[in-house]
Amino acid sequence: MPKIYCVEDDESIRELIIYALNSSGNEGYGFENGVDFFLELNNSLPDLILLDIMLPGDDGLTILDKLRKNHHTKDIPVIMLTAKTTEYDKVIGLDMGADDYISKPFGVMELLSRIKAVLRRTSQEDTQEILIFDDIVLDYDRRTVKINNEIVKLTYKEFELLYYLLKNHNIVLTREMIMNEVWGFDFEGETRTVDVHIGTLRQKLGESGKLIQTIRNVGYKVGEII
Repeated sequence: MPKIYCVEDDESIRELIIYALNSSGNEGYGFENGVDFFLELNNSLPDLILLDIMLPGDDGLTILDKLRKNHHTKDIPVIMLTAKTTEYDKVIGLDMGADDYISKPFGVMELLSRIKAVLRRTSQEDTQEILIFDDIVLDYDRRTVKINNEIVKLTYKEFELLYYLLKNHNIVLTREMIMNEVWGFDFEGETRTVDVHIGTLRQKLGESGKLIQTIRNVGYKVGEII
């Protein structure tokens, strides 16, 4: 059964989540702060992490950053838990490598549904893949992007976005498709997030950014520069 760690300082919420996890075929463990959480990580790694943003000591974003920079924990899926609901707050966590985001208050059934979706999605990912298109070389396992053998530094979500575009080159992808695949869920119509990330990605790719083509009123595709 999936082992899930929950880092949440509110005891009542933490206990409710752990009870729901253990009652639904999962193995749930709760931690009040980052210190206790990282101590347990040294003993055993989970299949998924539920991470509150507002925590004593290191906050959730700091913990997420540490997880993504560690070779042993960088691929563990993370769902952020927070009372913050603005698009900006969501984008920060997702750009740093969170796989999904759920706002408090939330229902137990919604939480369990998101957990199943993230576990299903991450278990299907092929992490032994190198994609080459024109001058762009993307190594998924090493999480590197090179253009003419020069490293291009991308955020976690920029990398995932480029990977999705390259994997589906010459296929028109709608903003909704991109949002659902890269961010894991629909931002309730806030698809401008896709446009902003596409713009930043194009800038970082330089001349190769022209390979990302805008399909008016639809979305984007990666294709040969005409």
